[in-house]
Amino acid sequence: MKLIYKLGISLGCVALAASSCRKGLDYDNVGNMSPDNVWKDSTMIQAYLSDIYGGLLPKWPFNGEDADEGISTPRGLGDYQRGIISTSTTNTKLDYQYIEKINYFLDNLEKAPVTVISAARNGRFAAEAKFWRAWTYWGMVSQVGGVPLVLHTQDFLNKPSLFVPRNKTSECIAQIVKDLDEAIQALPAAYADAGQDYGRITKVAAMAFKGRVLLTYASPLFNPNGDAARWQSAYDACKAAVDAAASAGHALHPNFRNIWYQERNKEVIMVNQFSYPIHANSFRGIRAEPFTRDESNKNQPLLSLLLAFPKRDGSPMQFDKNQLNDPDYNTAFMNDFYLNRDDRFYATVFYGGTPYPTPDQIPPSYVSGNSYWNVWKYDAANNRYTNAASTIHPGMPGNQGITGFFDRKGLDTTLTSAVSDQSGTDWPEIRFAEVLMNYGECANELGKSAEALQVLYSIRQRAGIAPGAGNTYGISAATTGDIREAYIRERQVEFAFEGKRFGDLRRWKRYDILNSQSGRHGLYITLKEGQMVTPAENIMDAATRAKFSARYIDNLDGDAGVKFSLDLNHWFYALKPDQISQSQNALQQNKEWGGAFDPLQ
Repeated sequence: MKLIYKLGISLGCVALAASSCRKGLDYDNVGNMSPDNVWKDSTMIQAYLSDIYGGLLPKWPFNGEDADEGISTPRGLGDYQRGIISTSTTNTKLDYQYIEKINYFLDNLEKAPVTVISAARNGRFAAEAKFWRAWTYWGMVSQVGGVPLVLHTQDFLNKPSLFVPRNKTSECIAQIVKDLDEAIQALPAAYADAGQDYGRITKVAAMAFKGRVLLTYASPLFNPNGDAARWQSAYDACKAAVDAAASAGHALHPNFRNIWYQERNKEVIMVNQFSYPIHANSFRGIRAEPFTRDESNKNQPLLSLLLAFPKRDGSPMQFDKNQLNDPDYNTAFMNDFYLNRDDRFYATVFYGGTPYPTPDQIPPSYVSGNSYWNVWKYDAANNRYTNAASTIHPGMPGNQGITGFFDRKGLDTTLTSAVSDQSGTDWPEIRFAEVLMNYGECANELGKSAEALQVLYSIRQRAGIAPGAGNTYGISAATTGDIREAYIRERQVEFAFEGKRFGDLRRWKRYDILNSQSGRHGLYITLKEGQMVTPAENIMDAATRAKFSARYIDNLDGDAGVKFSLDLNHWFYALKPDQISQSQNALQQNKEWGGAFDPLQ
């Protein structure tokens, strides 16, 4: 799939206009390329499809600030999260750019003769394109409900035909499933030529995505009355995806951290492959500022995420802010916090007092093998906290951030700050863990508690959690409601900083989980009075850790007015008002925003 981006470059010769490309492919009139010539060369046809991939493959998400995962800047909480909503700001534009490209591709591919492209190759390309059409439609439907279904190339000369009303949400879901089912029938479970085709959509990826769509359609967002038939359809799709994935050799990676560091591992089902210089990814934004450039300190973990990771015995972290002044309680908490967590905590969070996991050195402030101390001091006279990094590391440049914790999931640990935008670390959009958990969640809603619990046990076993009594890995849930809550907690941990948290809360209609937190809370690891550390010390050492205490910070934004206050009466987004007017009112606004369209139909 890294070849996709090379092939996509050839589309500069295809862009429905003149071209100056002069060599490389066998086609007519290379000095003045016409669209018709694309369909005379199978390589150009593939290049067109590759351009669709290049535009639609999802990239690394760095959006922890959308929910209760991370904070990037003080007072940076979005208006939507603060409950400040209106049709002029809380809206979605219906974007048909890729629907148009895909429809044009499918319409012309259908007419391509076998002398240009074999029937097998034609069918596979059509299946890939149908997957991307389903993907694009779902991107809009998941936000606003039903949208206009356009399935063939439109005649731009027939202006009245361009103004298409919205289809019902149920009609859109049926079309999305139809496209995916047709893709599933035609796609291979794995490609024979992995060097050429790895990363293209497979049968397993299409089945997994179908399960994701139907899970959301069965969830309270689209299914507030709990229609069991929807859950059954979602269960069937997700179970089929799990079985197909297992048959194709997919499985949980035995080492959670290495999901992102061992390319083409068995957990990866749908992937955007990155490589420098053709298609590089930048991790600059999530790196601590002394070890990056141009941008930094995004996704600094909030207290809610820090506490979400269970202990190694599977029990939840115990935290009582009112007991932190008790030295014994504080010491026990600190010991559990650093030494007694499941593997996912250490793979997701960087904490001060350990070596920063990149090859950067900033001598004499920081040298390889030493700890980077992003911790705090308390100034009692002025009742304020100050970051101690510049004291422990004299001359250390930059803004040390807000929390003392940083996002390290998938961070490319091979690059120095100078080249931190040249990462080749792949983004696994769908991994086997998600397919498993989607299936387990559906099973629970149908009363299949044993199946649902077994999924949680498997996920926790991979995270290094001890089986414990009864081999339950710390899971005590037994009822449907309790298991549902267990899935909410487990998804928060398993998929932290993977762009799923806010969407999960929305589909569950559980904004109350955010609102109950009010402000964004932090945990300051603070030097005790009269204590100091050196870069050679490490927070994992008991004697060093004893120099610190944990302090609760109620509002990291420094402004009591900046807090989660999401509106519990608006779950679908508004259509962009100017798009409604441009449609000559063929598009109707959603009911939640004063219109006549019901997204639940």
